[in-house]
Amino acid sequence: MGPVRQLASAAALLFCAACAPLGPEFQEPESDWLATWQPTLYGQVTDPDPAWEAALTQWWQRFEDPRLAALIDHARRANPGLRSAGLRVLEARAALGIASGNRYPQRQRIEGSAAVAGVDNSAGLDPDRTDTSASLGLSLAWELDFWGRFRRAVESAEAASFATITAQRDAQLLLTAEVAARYYGYKTTLRRIRVARQNVAVQARSLEITTRLFDEGQTAELDLQQAKVQYLSTRAGIPSLEIALARQRNALAALLGRPPGDIPGLDTIDDSLPAVAPQAIPALPARLLARRPDVRTAAWQAAAQSARIGIAAAELYPAIGLAGSIGWSGSSLALAPDRTVLAAGPTLRWNILNYGRLENAVRIEDARLQQALEGYRAAVLTAAREIDDAAVQVVKTAERQGDLDASLTAAERSLALATRRYQEGYSGFQRVLDAQRALAAQADRAIGNQGDHLQAVIRLYAALGGGWETATADTLLPAETQEALRARGAWDKHLDAAPAEPHEP
Repeated sequence: MGPVRQLASAAALLFCAACAPLGPEFQEPESDWLATWQPTLYGQVTDPDPAWEAALTQWWQRFEDPRLAALIDHARRANPGLRSAGLRVLEARAALGIASGNRYPQRQRIEGSAAVAGVDNSAGLDPDRTDTSASLGLSLAWELDFWGRFRRAVESAEAASFATITAQRDAQLLLTAEVAARYYGYKTTLRRIRVARQNVAVQARSLEITTRLFDEGQTAELDLQQAKVQYLSTRAGIPSLEIALARQRNALAALLGRPPGDIPGLDTIDDSLPAVAPQAIPALPARLLARRPDVRTAAWQAAAQSARIGIAAAELYPAIGLAGSIGWSGSSLALAPDRTVLAAGPTLRWNILNYGRLENAVRIEDARLQQALEGYRAAVLTAAREIDDAAVQVVKTAERQGDLDASLTAAERSLALATRRYQEGYSGFQRVLDAQRALAAQADRAIGNQGDHLQAVIRLYAALGGGWETATADTLLPAETQEALRARGAWDKHLDAAPAEPHEP
């Protein structure tokens, strides 16, 4: 083979290398079980309905509670965690810009100097004369991306950027669910306190009657002491509920970006709880699971790590580049004419003596990729477990509520009968106390289960991936945060760009 053909073959090899970046091409792992998986008790899954899936983004509207909607809207504007998630999107976008810039000349430097010198009078020269000199130089260095190091860096930075976008969506989802859970937890506790106070009032009346009968000698001291124990025991439970109420209020305040204390409008809400019955899900849970923001984040993180293998592998090969410089220097001295220097040529850098270190760097990135893939599989399994757990709890708490409501009705009737029989002298006061105790317990259990059912519904909607919306340039960060960034002058018009829509990795 002649030298020309050898040179052509080498050029073709380099061209092919330049077209095929080193490292694996990322493929999202498949979970074989996911295609046929259905959550427990979800035989009531119906044909997919795109409108229902779209409405899942604002699932809390199903509760028809304007106060809840207002709290969620406020939290999305003021929650520090969600703001931090939005700022990470901007940070990743800037990192992507750095990675993209490395595809162009990586080093550009301009250097210049100037000098003015006076003349020594002892030499007999013109004392008003001065000599000047100046120089100016420009140098460029461009490492060519033969092995795809810079392309893999852009690929990794883009995937990491998409991961921050889906992570911000996941932060929206979690914040929405947490606000709703705290809000209805607060209302549930309010209701428990109201019912407890009603029971205290009933038992206080019984204690009053028993005290009067004891003073008149018509009943034994045992009845008096038992009535007192029950009254004081029920009353002692209210402070614990009030502590729980304060904690729920403070937790809700933190989600709203407020200090602990009263939340405007919260002190005027009632303790009514919406009746939300289990409904058929007109969507494939497996499809919704795969779209969950945390699952997508895990996939993008794995894709970003996959590209880093190619970056590390490129260090095993020579870095081929081009370098050039142009310089000019001039002086006012006649014996030193102006000079222009131009230099250009290829460069080669090859860490050939560090192969052991470089190979281990590739192994590190490969091990990290496998960890990221396992993290993705774990995210899918966790999502499936959360959907199944919430689905079971929604159905079972609904079933339990029917029994508890019937039991509460029976407890109310039992108290009425026991009170009447006691008044008529057919039974002792212990029957009344037992009936009061049973009524208080059943009322609290019924309210608690109703609250548990609402919490399960909220968890199910969150587990199905509902509660986030695509962020725009206006909603990614609140106005005051954008103004603070603009005031420092580093962002120009970058804040006006909406986050990119992540595609499939």
